[in-house]
Amino acid sequence: MTDSLTDSLQGRVVLVVGGTSGLGLSAARALSRAGARVVVTGRGQEKVDAALLVLGDESAGLAANAADSGSAEAAVALTVERFGRLDALYHVAGGSGRSRGDGALHEVTDEGIDYTLDLNLKSVLRSNRAAVRQFLAQGNGGAILNMGSVLGFSPSPEFFSSHVYAATKAAIIGLSKSLASRYARDDIRVNVLAPALVETPMSGRAAGDVAILDFIRRKQPLDGGRIGRPDDLDAAALFFLSDASRFATGQVLAVDGGWSVSEGREPSI
Repeated sequence: MTDSLTDSLQGRVVLVVGGTSGLGLSAARALSRAGARVVVTGRGQEKVDAALLVLGDESAGLAANAADSGSAEAAVALTVERFGRLDALYHVAGGSGRSRGDGALHEVTDEGIDYTLDLNLKSVLRSNRAAVRQFLAQGNGGAILNMGSVLGFSPSPEFFSSHVYAATKAAIIGLSKSLASRYARDDIRVNVLAPALVETPMSGRAAGDVAILDFIRRKQPLDGGRIGRPDDLDAAALFFLSDASRFATGQVLAVDGGWSVSEGREPSI
């Protein structure tokens, strides 16, 4: 991490929705180490308490389901109560709807549609709305970083056909670009990170499948061909959440090990 990036995060107040595990906790830890004051939300008080032990005194947490109405407003209110303002929002919360009926479209259930939309899209709409309202009230701009996925623009029909999930991630890109356009006049920046397969609680199915791992070796060929690690995204997240990215908005950055530029099969030549 460069000194200028670290300097731009000193004292910055960042809310990480879904910050108690996986990608969110990794980023929250990196933010804290860079001198930011961090508020995390996550499911279950035990996870929140464990995250706060890692993050230290300049942190706060709220046990909440990001898909629940009102949780975003409560998280922003806690942030402002604890630290006096909100400078940036990182929305990481989301996940797979396979267990509820997401999958290939001809097999998708109504429950799968509703659950996955709530988890991955409505939660983002609500957190972004709460953050924008706070930024406008403060009058000095702010930054939003939303968690997308390469599946929003680079599908994998054989191993990752979760069509409602893909639709939500594509929608996050459209939403973020639209927000970036509308609120640039208010110095509010909105960007997206799009990872491929990363080691998180959500990736357990794939990580235990030999055929998928063989596919990933070719589809994500960087660094020997592997599943990503949460900290692979930390530097990019900190860039977008800091003033180092003060002239960047409406952007989608794929941190994907080469997924979006690889065919995923053995070369024929």
